Amino acid sequence: MDQFTLNLIFVGGSFLLYIAIAIWARAASTSEFYAAGRSVNPVMNGMAIAADWMSAASFISMAGLIAFVGYGNSAYLMGWTGGYVLLAMLLAPYLRKFGRFTVPEFIGDRYYSRTARLVAVASLLMISITYVIGQMTGAGVAFSRFLEVDTNTGLLIASAVVFVYAVLGGMKGITYTQVAQYIVLIIAYTIPAVFISLQLTGNPIPQLGLFSTHVDSGMPLLARLDQILVDLGFNDYTGLHDSTLNMTLFTLSLMVGTAGLPHVIVRFFTVPKVSDARRSAGWALVFIALLYTVAPAVGAMARLNILTTIYPEGTRAESLTYDARPDWMHNWEQTGLLKFEDKNGDGMIQSYNESSAEFATVAAERGWQGNEMVTFNQDILVLANPEIAQLPGWVIALIAAGGLAAALSTAAGLLLAISSAVSHDLIKRTFKPDITEKGELLAARVSMAAAIVVATWLGMNPPGFAAQTVAFAFGLAASSLFPAIMMGIFSTRMNSTGAIVGMLAGLISTSVYLFTYKGWFFIPGTNMLPDTPDNWLFGISPLAFGALGAVINFIAAYITMKMTAPVPEHIQHLVEDIRLPRGASAATGHH
Repeated sequence: MDQFTLNLIFVGGSFLLYIAIAIWARAASTSEFYAAGRSVNPVMNGMAIAADWMSAASFISMAGLIAFVGYGNSAYLMGWTGGYVLLAMLLAPYLRKFGRFTVPEFIGDRYYSRTARLVAVASLLMISITYVIGQMTGAGVAFSRFLEVDTNTGLLIASAVVFVYAVLGGMKGITYTQVAQYIVLIIAYTIPAVFISLQLTGNPIPQLGLFSTHVDSGMPLLARLDQILVDLGFNDYTGLHDSTLNMTLFTLSLMVGTAGLPHVIVRFFTVPKVSDARRSAGWALVFIALLYTVAPAVGAMARLNILTTIYPEGTRAESLTYDARPDWMHNWEQTGLLKFEDKNGDGMIQSYNESSAEFATVAAERGWQGNEMVTFNQDILVLANPEIAQLPGWVIALIAAGGLAAALSTAAGLLLAISSAVSHDLIKRTFKPDITEKGELLAARVSMAAAIVVATWLGMNPPGFAAQTVAFAFGLAASSLFPAIMMGIFSTRMNSTGAIVGMLAGLISTSVYLFTYKGWFFIPGTNMLPDTPDNWLFGISPLAFGALGAVINFIAAYITMKMTAPVPEHIQHLVEDIRLPRGASAATGHH
């Protein structure tokens, strides 16, 4: 059976499964649409959280970012994982006790303010729309290669599938679909990693294979990778080549941004009891770890395979004949995401660090005119990995289904967060309190459909790599919602004016910093200042600024609180009750 047919069977079969689940779990009430009727089993909710959490950025991009930078990009692993623990253990149980449907609803009620709710809605929309671009970008990358269609056509197909199961099912349909998507994506990620670890090290466990001996060279795998990269004039893989300040701030930004992500937080509202929220968090951490502990091995092994594909003997004197390039290179060139240019007309592919002073002499001696791998989109690495390692066709088809599952599961969660903010927080809680439940459900579905249209358009005009775009969303979440949620739970003194000023200060400062160096909506070429370390404020990368935005939020909120009216007494009691093991239901009127 040819590869295209296999891809179609695996991807098409998974899509049919998602749609069937959505029809079976169709939401019939606003409670089912927003919170799955608060009836989801903690283990299943843990799987759904993991699928919601492990987006296209985790599945498709993260290993690519680690592969091409090495140790420096381990910040993604540390930040995202640490942030999830922060959210699960520190915030989620208390938010579940409060008994609301959405994050803006919690902020609006906790800070007894319609304005606070509207600022939270604006923050949520900015975060979720930025985040969803990365998912649509990832879906487009997967479709363009495996279904042999152009990226825009692939996006339209993905949007149609999401439309069916998200608009029909709401949170109820999305939850059970995400359980299926988690199973698909974790199998798809792990099986190729096991095969490749066996090939390179003889160890079937990728996490151990990363620190094992490379079979062909007899050297430790990471030492062999370092050796080849240094021989080509690149930085070694295991060294830190960024500033410690930026790595620390970026990790912190990802951590607190994670704890402020609305589409992840609302997953904890779907379980029957507060204790189930804690159990869901524990199971989700297990399910997330199954992928996150494999990602560093996937990145390192894929980078080694790419280098030995171009330089078969692993020496810088070797070059690959362009006409004899492997099938995986030819296949990915068709997508435009991989491209070579024979700059010196010798029919060979030279790939080296052309900015290296040492290598400039070598290149001049050999008549090389520059690095001839002129395009390598990092988002293709995980998807191309089985082809690079020459694994069976069914494994390649499986990775296609897994990549699409990762992108679509998170996209659905984000779209639900956007839809809920519009229909519940804006229409129901702000502009039309007397709307019927049937009317609110219709408004939720219409706003979901509108959000899908906007997300599709943005996916057709992506600003960068999926993981990089997602990192911007984390910075926005870190600087706006996280401090307001944190203070809302743990401070009885934080008032509405302080929370509003803090959210605005954090959101505006971070947005301005991102737009200054990354451009409007992070589109290169529209930035006001060059995006280089020499131009950054105190050398702080735009990707790392979210942590400072959070500090600005906290400081602005505290100063404003000291200068304005104190919190009403009944709100102080409410905050105290949220943190108590008993009595929260009596205080909030929710069960």
